[in-house]
Amino acid sequence: MEEIVTKEDLRHFGLLLLDQIQAIFKEGNSQQKESLEPQWLKSKAVRKLLDISAGSVQNLRMTQKIRFKKVLGSYYYNKEDVLKLFKDESN
Repeated sequence: MEEIVTKEDLRHFGLLLLDQIQAIFKEGNSQQKESLEPQWLKSKAVRKLLDISAGSVQNLRMTQKIRFKKVLGSYYYNKEDVLKLFKDESN
């Protein structure tokens, strides 16, 4: 038994395909924006954001108030923790 594909079937298929492609691009753009924002901040950015000295940043690190990583001699601080501190200090 043969099935006949009409122009309307092809048009409908094209519209569905286009909708799916657009959805994929929208999802990709939102993920790309998230990945462009760093999750870790360098010491200088933390000092500027919180308006504190290098010693104060070191104190936060040593008292484990913010998570950090040391990469090739530079410290990186968790952005979420820093923003939480920033909110606490501004209140």
